[in-house]
Amino acid sequence: MANPPGPVTGGRHDRCDSHFHVFGPQSAYPVGPDLRYEPPVAAWDEYLAHIKPLGITRYVFVQPSAYARDNSCMLDAMRALDPAVRRGIVDIDEAAPDALLAELDAAGVRGVRINVSPIKPAAPGFSATMLPRIARLAARCKELGWHLDFLLPGWLTTELLPTLRDLPVDFTLAHMGMHQAKDGPATPGFQGLLDLLRHGRGHAWIKLTGAYRISQRPDYADIAPMARALYEAAPGRLLYGSDYPHLSFQQHDTVRLFGLLAEWFPDQRNIECVLVNNPAQLYGF
Repeated sequence: MANPPGPVTGGRHDRCDSHFHVFGPQSAYPVGPDLRYEPPVAAWDEYLAHIKPLGITRYVFVQPSAYARDNSCMLDAMRALDPAVRRGIVDIDEAAPDALLAELDAAGVRGVRINVSPIKPAAPGFSATMLPRIARLAARCKELGWHLDFLLPGWLTTELLPTLRDLPVDFTLAHMGMHQAKDGPATPGFQGLLDLLRHGRGHAWIKLTGAYRISQRPDYADIAPMARALYEAAPGRLLYGSDYPHLSFQQHDTVRLFGLLAEWFPDQRNIECVLVNNPAQLYGF
């Protein structure tokens, strides 16, 4: 096993949800023009009611695509919390003024999202159009001590592997890089992701999120080999996220999804590494 985790330094009270969204009424928080789904109302207190059984007490808000680059709903929710227990991932223009970035940093923001629809069909040449934004945001994140947060379809994750390997900052990949479970962990794209974890520059982090986005089984059992392969490659680089409120998909049981961790990693020490140590390192808790 590569990079074995050290002793768990926290406990249940330090568990972190590294990927979830909040939504407010559209009268207060207008949505953007390019919607992928009908935005729900999913306020902070509703999220807490779903997550309460899991012992989560640290929170990483992620800007949903519905609000484009208006981060106000997320930032308003963050302000209601103790700064010690919350962080945020925003979507901003790569040319945003330094003053705005400084303001966001003070509010607890620690990363910038680069968000491409996970169901976007393969498009030759598309990845090349992303490179200037990635490079500019990477440079700005490096100055701030932030990271990049990618949501990409699986084919695009694979195309961008050479770029990701050379990034000078930490970065996360949501939903295990969006590689479909039906293809299994032996496919070239997923093997490339494992190679990046094992032999890259140590900046890659993988979010164990959105099981229903990549599984073809109601019990999600087809994901287990992928999750275990990721853990074997880099146990200190995996993060848990609820992906609440499970956008673009039918309703899912948040507690059931959380329970997958115990199916993938029977050793409780491994689970707490994913829930406590790893997010504490990336997000600075």
